[in-house]
Amino acid sequence: MFDFKLDVYQKAKQFNKEAYTFLKNSKSIDSVSRNQLRRASLSIMLNIAEGSSRFSKADRRNFFVISRGSVFECVAVFDFLKDESILAEEMYIHFYRQAYELSRMLFAMIRNLQT
Repeated sequence: MFDFKLDVYQKAKQFNKEAYTFLKNSKSIDSVSRNQLRRASLSIMLNIAEGSSRFSKADRRNFFVISRGSVFECVAVFDFLKDESILAEEMYIHFYRQAYELSRMLFAMIRNLQT
């Protein structure tokens, strides 16, 4: 019943895991940025899961749109942390590439669900 085999879900799960690890190892991040990144990275994965459970194309599409918005939100937080010299350029590029791939995958799913 709960089959989370979608490639995009697995990639979102990995992205979330890496964001968590980064947050655990970075003590200098302010609580607002920490909380926002935590929530946004988890939101990507959860909205993919919830969207997968919906029956109508419009409902599924809506959750995938929200998930893609959370990808953008994560990149914005990472960009801020990079500018504050909390996140190294190499790590920013790593997260950016993962986010870019997630965004492309979600965009394709959204486009395929247009009514």
